Amino acid sequence: MSLTPRSYSRYAQEALRLLGKEIELARKSKRITAEVLAERCGISRPTLRKVERGEPTVEIGVAFEAAAIVGIKLFESESSKGLHTQFLHASEKVALLPQSVRLKGRREPSDAF
Repeated sequence: MSLTPRSYSRYAQEALRLLGKEIELARKSKRITAEVLAERCGISRPTLRKVERGEPTVEIGVAFEAAAIVGIKLFESESSKGLHTQFLHASEKVALLPQSVRLKGRREPSDAF
């Protein structure tokens, strides 16, 4: 059984490339070698190259960890406490929504937001 390659929206591809380039810029600006950043992230240097190129197959946690280590703020909060508060707020909103979403008829979901 062969799987077809996953396709990503143009927006997702551009966002990944931007995050990767920002990680590379911050790493180099702080004079951190690729070897050191890879080691601090617990990944190989080739995986770090994938992160910095914005390849979508890299685990999101790896990309977020690299961003955190070089000081990139991915959300508006300056601290993990602020992130936790935002998480609780989002959880409260989700709790107010229906448990599941059902489509009337059988339509394919759109990736257009």
